[in-house]
Amino acid sequence: MIDDNNILELEVLEVIRKRYSDIFPAEKKVADLILRKSQEVVNYNVSELAKASGVSDATIIRMCHHLGYSGYYQFRIALARDLGKKQFKTAESENSADVVSKMFEDFAETMVAIGKRLDKNVVRSCVDLIKGAGTVHIISVGNTTNLARYMGFRLERLGVKSTYSELPEYYINHINLSDENDIVIAISKSGTSKNVLEGMKLAKGKKLKMIAITASIKSPVADLADYVLISSGKQEPLSIYKGYSYLNEFAIIDALLSFTVNEELIEVTHANRPELLLAKNKI
Repeated sequence: MIDDNNILELEVLEVIRKRYSDIFPAEKKVADLILRKSQEVVNYNVSELAKASGVSDATIIRMCHHLGYSGYYQFRIALARDLGKKQFKTAESENSADVVSKMFEDFAETMVAIGKRLDKNVVRSCVDLIKGAGTVHIISVGNTTNLARYMGFRLERLGVKSTYSELPEYYINHINLSDENDIVIAISKSGTSKNVLEGMKLAKGKKLKMIAITASIKSPVADLADYVLISSGKQEPLSIYKGYSYLNEFAIIDALLSFTVNEELIEVTHANRPELLLAKNKI
């Protein structure tokens, strides 16, 4: 007997096996796929898993509820945790020097894969939008707000006016008062952040151009954007620990910033002045 209050202490695959007889036939199709291909399925969002299983998005949510989880996100994170533990044990058994070297090789391979995956024409269009924008409204929630602050700060040092805030109330206000030549950059690794989507829907209603930086091409955020920059490189299982890493998204942001540099604009807007004023605080 499984206690729902302790559901997160149990391994997901074991929960599925023990409650398999309690779920509906359509839900069993999903459960069967997860049991067969857990390493692959853990990378799927709701829509991707539904399509692969031949069921509706609602069936995925109902299955998670019947198993004892609050929703698909909690279920997926728990599954990623279980798989991550196994990966960590495998890594621990390897030579430590090799592990460190391999880690940086993996980083490099991922950066190269992202670069090859990006459409140069899409990148060029994004850079042109940023350069020609009245104001760039950068929206994100949760852990990705660090990326929004970083990008906004860097853009302002390049002479590009920006707004960025970790509070949805703030960035929704900014978008609501935006001008027609403003643009929105939405950052959401999962592509399913509700507050980011609300900001994008408002921007779409105002006919603002939107750029999305996301790891999921098949996501609501990607669907709403005019231009999508995919931050995923090579396919690898979702890890609850690696999920907090935004190295890929930072790489895309840095690439955009590098292409956005305009010495003339920096000169006209005196964008370098703050750095000169703050120089006295450094040795």
